[in-house]
Amino acid sequence: MRDGKKTVLVINGPNLNLLGTREPEIYGHETLADVEAAGKKQGNEYNATVDFFQSNWEGAIVDRIQEARTDGTDGIVLNPGGFTHTSVAIRDALLGVSIPFIELHVSNIHAREEWRHHSYFQDKAKAIIAGCGVQGYEYAIDLVIKKFPVKE
Repeated sequence: MRDGKKTVLVINGPNLNLLGTREPEIYGHETLADVEAAGKKQGNEYNATVDFFQSNWEGAIVDRIQEARTDGTDGIVLNPGGFTHTSVAIRDALLGVSIPFIELHVSNIHAREEWRHHSYFQDKAKAIIAGCGVQGYEYAIDLVIKKFPVKE
């Protein structure tokens, strides 16, 4: 909790900086900037802080998760992108900070290629949101704000 407000950290993995232009038939036309603006507005409506971080680099994501351990983050929304299927390092970072998190995917990974069906996060996430388009971010942020406990 920061400044008396619940704090949500939204982390976006590789290629999500291309949201809105990369395969819009799968991911839609809204950009990451659109998602961030909507998330910050949503946070303001609930007197919460919503921070965003995006990186194409696994180590930068691990560093940001570790930083969340001491910066007042109450819950994490993670769209790991391609790291969903490969990153033990991000999984270990999440387990190491003991901050509850939601796994988020813009597309329905279970309706896509077989190799996309496995997630290194699914058994530790408090919830998984997939296939709702960018509206999934709204659902995930709402869940963290309303249901996750405040970090002491």
